[in-house]
Amino acid sequence: MGDRDFSAARRRLTALRLSAQGIARPIGDDPVEVVRGMVAMQAQDYSGALWSIGVRTRSSTRTEIESVHETGAFVRSWPIRGTLHFVAADDLPWMLSLTGERMVRASEGRRRQLELDAGQFDRAERIARERMASGATVSRPELLAAFEAGGLSVTGQRGVHILAQLAQTAVIVLVGQNEWALLEHRIASPRLPDRADALRELALRYFRSHGPATIQDLAWWSSLTLTEARAGLAAAREQLDELRVGGVEYYLRPGLEPASSTVRLLPGFDEYLLGYSDRSAPLAGAHSSVIVPGGNGMFLPTVVARGEVVGTWRRTRRAGRVEIRPQPFDAFDATTSAGIATAARRYARFLGVPVTIV
Repeated sequence: MGDRDFSAARRRLTALRLSAQGIARPIGDDPVEVVRGMVAMQAQDYSGALWSIGVRTRSSTRTEIESVHETGAFVRSWPIRGTLHFVAADDLPWMLSLTGERMVRASEGRRRQLELDAGQFDRAERIARERMASGATVSRPELLAAFEAGGLSVTGQRGVHILAQLAQTAVIVLVGQNEWALLEHRIASPRLPDRADALRELALRYFRSHGPATIQDLAWWSSLTLTEARAGLAAAREQLDELRVGGVEYYLRPGLEPASSTVRLLPGFDEYLLGYSDRSAPLAGAHSSVIVPGGNGMFLPTVVARGEVVGTWRRTRRAGRVEIRPQPFDAFDATTSAGIATAARRYARFLGVPVTIV
């Protein structure tokens, strides 16, 4: 089982990341603190993202985590990389102050193709504010219907681009799988440090939650320029440790202890893979195409054993239960198979239904 080139250097990085990310040692049982601890967690796959939180807790269930999300204590938006992420509500305004304008500029070409202009976004904002006045929430279909009723077409990809720009300009935010609210109603007094302090905070918290990681990892993950990432690191440097592996400089939380052997069933877009521009530590290059079949950008759920991605898994819902089918790159050894069974039991508690391995 496993990649023969899974070297001691790679194992060192992955053992530390499993600890930093709260995968080997759960962060706690408060979903908000898990999200806050990770700074941002990729969340375009809603069900998978809830499990990304769940796997970092001791015992939280999907129902409990989703209930907290619906209160707006942590929210879903487009703060980095033009992709939906979970973020603690009070972190979103200052993160958008760093990245929102750049995210909007990055999509200008596509929005011109869709014939969306500043006037239409102003109209969409007015409609959204009218529909969500007094703290009301509105479902995605209801909000899109309101845009149409207001003379604003949402055909094709126009709807999602309108929603994304309103989110990136700090107007609206998701507080449930499909429920939108005005951001100002969720965070009445947003914390907005100056840009230098915000850069420092983002760099410090990224390296504490994702390190060992490189400055290139930070720049890619956060959508900052390399110059901005370096400025943030320089300001945070005294509060971080440095690790040199294979001639590369990594930064991490001081005193971080490597994880012992562990087996986890992670969702497809988990930060363990998606938190870095270089994913070669846990994932051998030969298997990358298996994780993202056809290079279509859709990441399959992974089986992680002792830090290494050793296979994928699929789930199938049946009447009153869920079936899990692990698919190894090579045959699982007995220790990994036993670990998968333990991980499946934790997943069953998270879902609140029986889980069978097939």
